[in-house]
Amino acid sequence: MTGSLRAVLAAFLACLCSAGIDSTVVAQSTVQTTPIRSTMTDAVSNSKVQAGSAMSQASRPVGPSARQELALPNSSSQRDWPSPVNDQENRLFTLVDVLEYRPRTGGGQGVDDYRWDIEGWYGGDYNRLWFKSEGQRNTAFKADYDVDFQLLYGRFVQKYYDFQVGGRVETQSFRGRNVTRGLGVIGLEGLVPYNYEFESALFIDQNGKVSARLSLTKDMFMTQRLILQTRFETNAAIQRVEEFTTGSGLNNLEVGFRLRYEIRREFAPYVGISLDRSFGETATLVRQQGGDPSQIRFVAGVRMWF
Repeated sequence: MTGSLRAVLAAFLACLCSAGIDSTVVAQSTVQTTPIRSTMTDAVSNSKVQAGSAMSQASRPVGPSARQELALPNSSSQRDWPSPVNDQENRLFTLVDVLEYRPRTGGGQGVDDYRWDIEGWYGGDYNRLWFKSEGQRNTAFKADYDVDFQLLYGRFVQKYYDFQVGGRVETQSFRGRNVTRGLGVIGLEGLVPYNYEFESALFIDQNGKVSARLSLTKDMFMTQRLILQTRFETNAAIQRVEEFTTGSGLNNLEVGFRLRYEIRREFAPYVGISLDRSFGETATLVRQQGGDPSQIRFVAGVRMWF
């Protein structure tokens, strides 16, 4: 009896143990297959999905056009923007650097006279059509009047420099009559260190006579409107040309100081002084024409640009 009771109790305990293990497994499987979801869980899962999709897109190979679209979403509209440097537009510029009256000096020897120096251009930043005119009367270089006009093609060759080539027409008085000649021009104009504006030119006339000119100017600001301009000019020639008061060698040297007041940047009256002297054969020719080869002249004029 005792042995049989023990066998029944052992069988009952075995059934209870097997039933408990099954219920635990079922509960665990139920929890795993039907998790509890919440709003926060959905947000976290959604952010993970978005991050994962972005990472997957970034990991994909991207071509040049796709990279540009990603970096510049408005690249299509930017293609229509104007160039930041408009170097193709043509403009017109004119500078009246010298336009002055020179009163009589030296008692009855001198006479009132005038002088002008005008230049300008039409074109863009690379190609320009230059025009220049210079006139003077009763100077140390020319006994009577002398007028010339130049028409040149200018090409930008380097920063601050223009190469120029073209023609020049010069006319002046010689022994009571007018004489005129044509010349070819090769020149270089620009800005050198320390803000000196320079203009150099080589002239060859129809007879093969060669001459040259060099001028330098510099503006020194006394105030924002009061400006002192220094001006240096010299002429030289290889051959003697008597009818144009030109001897071989160094022809003349001129140094001028002009103090201007800019009422507007485009308009400035000035007063100044000019020291001019000719040399050698040129001085002899000036004397023969009744001129003075050494002069100190006071000047009054106006400088304009537009």
